[in-house]
Amino acid sequence: MTSSDDTSRTTCVVVGAGPAGLVLGLLLARAGVHVTVLEKHADFLRDFRGDTVHPTTLAMLDDLGLGERFAALPHSRVARVTVPTGSGEAVLADFDRLPLRHPYVAMVPQWDLLTLLAEAAAQEPTFDLRVRHEVTGVLREGDRVTGVELRTPDGPRRLRADLVVACDGRWSVVRRSVGLPARRHRVGFDVWWVRVPTRRDVGESLLPRLTRGRAAVAIPREGYLQLAYLGPKGTDAALRARGLDAFRAEVAALVPEVTDDVGAIASMDDVKHLDVRMDVLRRWHAPGVLCIGDAAHAMSPAGGVGINLAVQDAVAAARLLAGPLRRGTLRGPAGDRVLARVRRRRLLPTVVVQAVQRAVHARLLVPAVEGRASGPPPWLLALVRRVPVLTALPALAIGVGPRPERVPLWARRPPVDTAPPARPAGRGPRHAAPPGTDSTVARS
Repeated sequence: MTSSDDTSRTTCVVVGAGPAGLVLGLLLARAGVHVTVLEKHADFLRDFRGDTVHPTTLAMLDDLGLGERFAALPHSRVARVTVPTGSGEAVLADFDRLPLRHPYVAMVPQWDLLTLLAEAAAQEPTFDLRVRHEVTGVLREGDRVTGVELRTPDGPRRLRADLVVACDGRWSVVRRSVGLPARRHRVGFDVWWVRVPTRRDVGESLLPRLTRGRAAVAIPREGYLQLAYLGPKGTDAALRARGLDAFRAEVAALVPEVTDDVGAIASMDDVKHLDVRMDVLRRWHAPGVLCIGDAAHAMSPAGGVGINLAVQDAVAAARLLAGPLRRGTLRGPAGDRVLARVRRRRLLPTVVVQAVQRAVHARLLVPAVEGRASGPPPWLLALVRRVPVLTALPALAIGVGPRPERVPLWARRPPVDTAPPARPAGRGPRHAAPPGTDSTVARS
């Protein structure tokens, strides 16, 4: 239990400093909302996060004034998605065919993107990021969520707020605490992440490697290869029982370019298992709480679209919530109707993307990992070779998706210097508030 001295207050608590959480925090802070983002880890330095930054997210960074700083980060660009065939490579998605500001997927370690967003948000006077603050449950008054319980370096704490937004992923503590019901979809494979140190050229990122019984996606980084190895669900124990040498041989068979480097995988402890889940909440909110991103709809890693979808959720949520949070009108039935609007806006894109992912699972990934097929059906390869313009359709689905969101005008900024900003010692500059809100910023 905590004493009253251990309880503090903010306007909005965002649980989880991933892409959705930091984008939401940044946008709300630019609206003048007091927002506190909680992250249980001490930093963002974890290998096994998604690296894909899609065209719509790149456009969002431009609108936020962060495009030039992002472009200065070490990254690679993927303009096409190809698969190996018996006669070479076949292009399945070609981003160059789309009329976009950024017709490519950028591949950048996610910790660099999160650091960029966190540093930009730190310039806003109403933003607060607290690391090593782990949410353990929610606070309630009757049937309404009024804040969160925390485990911090200084002991247990409570943080009260008008709204709690769960951005803490598919294993969301907030989601479990509230008990929101979900519809689950069966997924027939899991993913194992492993780092393979190498200086060799392994080609473009997002190049799927498919053989009978094996599948992988290779993500080149500076000095090493990040490999997502796919196998049948429920086989983690069997994979580990086969031993390190067998796993090294399977990696070499999938990515021959690093055959001489797989010996650097020191032990099976270096191979991290991801239990792939896919679901969507039937209701994304309860009084005082909202779920977005993977907390609302756990996505498959197929296509790397989960990050883009979560960021789009955050942009839509910020636009709908900023005014009510500033006015203090989220308490009560009117506030619940505002929260429900977030789900209504974002449900269709979620359902469409998950339907596409399930089709990719059924027709490509699961047959590959179960040894029933070794790539896309021949008729599909023949079709895209005969009519190359069709490769724009999967590029549109991956890079843009249904119902892309735009940054509100009140949150946009001109480009800033590419040098990383230092957090100001005092209050940052005041910016224009969203239409229909009080123009003053309440001080904490």
